[in-house]
Amino acid sequence: MTNLLSSYISAVRAIDANDLGDRLSFPENLIMDRDVSVGLTIAYAPFDYVNDQAKIVIVGITPGLQQATNALQEAKRKLDAGEGVDAASRAAKTFASFSGAMRSSLVAMLDMVGINRYLGIASCSALWNERTDLAHWTSALRYPVFANGRDYAGEPNMLKSALLQRHLKMYTGEELRRLPNAVLIPVGTAAASALEYLGRLNFVDPALIFSGLPHPSGANAERIAYFLGRKAREALSIKTVGSASKLDQARVVLQQRVVALMA
Repeated sequence: MTNLLSSYISAVRAIDANDLGDRLSFPENLIMDRDVSVGLTIAYAPFDYVNDQAKIVIVGITPGLQQATNALQEAKRKLDAGEGVDAASRAAKTFASFSGAMRSSLVAMLDMVGINRYLGIASCSALWNERTDLAHWTSALRYPVFANGRDYAGEPNMLKSALLQRHLKMYTGEELRRLPNAVLIPVGTAAASALEYLGRLNFVDPALIFSGLPHPSGANAERIAYFLGRKAREALSIKTVGSASKLDQARVVLQQRVVALMA
């Protein structure tokens, strides 16, 4: 697969890092695709690097604005320091993937189900530091998608949008074909549905999809707390208590499947 940073290198270098942050407005030369009929915009950010040797792949729904900003800043820093495209891409991907508060929640859930033990490490926090060789990070929609100016959160359904379906197959589908033996861990139901779809199209092996983790976003804080055993069922809000049994089942099934991997 082509590293698209080569095509967007001038646009990335031209970004003023001081202007990046919560108010980031992607310049036109970083826009990849649009569907104005449903308010969708797909922008470029350097999430191109693929770790072919990874034992696990963590799959989100799409990079959000914070992740995109972090990736662009890191790529610009590396390029300005004289690093090549491949090195800049790798640094940007590792630095930005599941960045911010999401990372600590994700690490806790991965450790809870035993992925750290499967990988032979004390904690999955090492995957962003000394053991980046073990994991690959990606998203069902590899490049940042915005719906009506906000981070894409699943609407419109990517499997019912011609634009999003094309990006899912063209980028993530082909990317995951390079990791045929890696365990695939989707976070959130939208990412799980996307992997199941790619499984039906033979991009990935359905037997290697380990679904069940809640998405590690702040909006899911209560579900994550329950999944991790930090909040009792009787303390759950009405909004969350209905999903408690499903979360219990997902936790147990994932733990059992991870133990089977190590047998």
